[in-house]
Amino acid sequence: MTHEAWGQVQEQLRRSVGQSSFKSWIEPLEFDRVSEGVARFKVPTGFFGTWVSRHYGDLIVRGFAQSGSPVDRLDFALVDAAPPAPKPSPARSDAAPARPRAEEHDNTSAPLDPSCTFDEFVVGKSNALAHAAARRVASATDITFNPLFLYGSTGLGKTHLMHAIAWKLRTERPDLRVVYLSAEKFMMRFVEALRMNGTMKFKELFRSVDILMVDDIQFIAGKDSTQEEFFHTFNALVDQRKQIVLSADRAPGDIKKLEDRIASRMQSGLVVDLLPTDYELRLGILQQKAELYRSLAPGFSVQPDVLEFMARRISADTRTLEGALKKLIAHGGFLEREITLEVAQDCLSDTLRSSEKALTIEEIQRAVSEHFAIRLSDMIGPKRLRAIARPRQVAMYICKDLTSRSLPEIGRRFGGRDHTTVIHAVKRIQELMVGDRQLAEDIDILRRRLQS
Repeated sequence: MTHEAWGQVQEQLRRSVGQSSFKSWIEPLEFDRVSEGVARFKVPTGFFGTWVSRHYGDLIVRGFAQSGSPVDRLDFALVDAAPPAPKPSPARSDAAPARPRAEEHDNTSAPLDPSCTFDEFVVGKSNALAHAAARRVASATDITFNPLFLYGSTGLGKTHLMHAIAWKLRTERPDLRVVYLSAEKFMMRFVEALRMNGTMKFKELFRSVDILMVDDIQFIAGKDSTQEEFFHTFNALVDQRKQIVLSADRAPGDIKKLEDRIASRMQSGLVVDLLPTDYELRLGILQQKAELYRSLAPGFSVQPDVLEFMARRISADTRTLEGALKKLIAHGGFLEREITLEVAQDCLSDTLRSSEKALTIEEIQRAVSEHFAIRLSDMIGPKRLRAIARPRQVAMYICKDLTSRSLPEIGRRFGGRDHTTVIHAVKRIQELMVGDRQLAEDIDILRRRLQS
């Protein structure tokens, strides 16, 4: 295999993965040689090689086969790998504790999803600010805001952005110690440290990182000892000008049983919400995923009206949307059928039916907050401004009208409100609809959208 042949493979990959992904992941590969059916490359970091292998390995192998020089697998080695470091001399008794090794941080971090990168994140109006803030943090040039706090309902892209930050930092700044983990794992590590008398090691480990990223931080609420340790870890990192990135299902001030001092510090940085997806964003996600599958399987095709149909009818979180597309692709591939609108309606009948039947309070809240252009966290929060209180009453009214949920349960889902608040909201909206034509039209539009 010559370098000229690798150039041909690169051109195939450029067309398949797009210029942005090619420049980030394929161009930096340093082709070495092919021997015994193994294509060997040199890469800048181990993370880089792992990511390329998982994300583009099949495409590279297929490119070699199409060039007439098939290979069985790929091998990645570090560029100019450094020789083993000499053994350290015995430390003096007054020496400072050594910083935890990089391997310890790697073991602490949770695995990253290779598909969760910035290249794979579809940007729309509802997530543009969160995406821009995440990219700014991933540049690691300076600390503009600390912490970055991302919040929103499940399936809106919080975890995707956190993985994307970690991937970019690990590939472009391997010198930085980046730890990404869930709040649950943080708590489990702390409990284990208490049990094994290893709290000092725990403190040294988490306070020596350059970037700490904790997902689902609402999990530590109500857990006093874990909150205490997180509070001191947070302060120590901020004092050292180390970056912190957090995510949760709601804004810091709306997390019940979270200590005020912790919520206050979380709010001292940049707090960004990811709003529910609109039709354009859902369609963009489907188009991107369909294009990816088309590059992996040249024979795959799906008609544009099918994607438009799915974007209209499946308005749940993006995971449900992607799952429906995967099911449709598998159906078409296994049965060797073209994916038409009729095929999609038949294949996705269960998904569509469950979407129609299982209308949830959260879906109604998302639809109403999007329609009236307010934050979902404000709707379920304590604010009483009319611009927020009226949409909240509309959402309560529709929940009572379109679901079988009890009044106390509806109240609980709106920030723990009493059932009498729901009764008042329902009566108030019924009264206003008689004389307020615009409000009646808004509710009619929302009903049709939720039932479509």
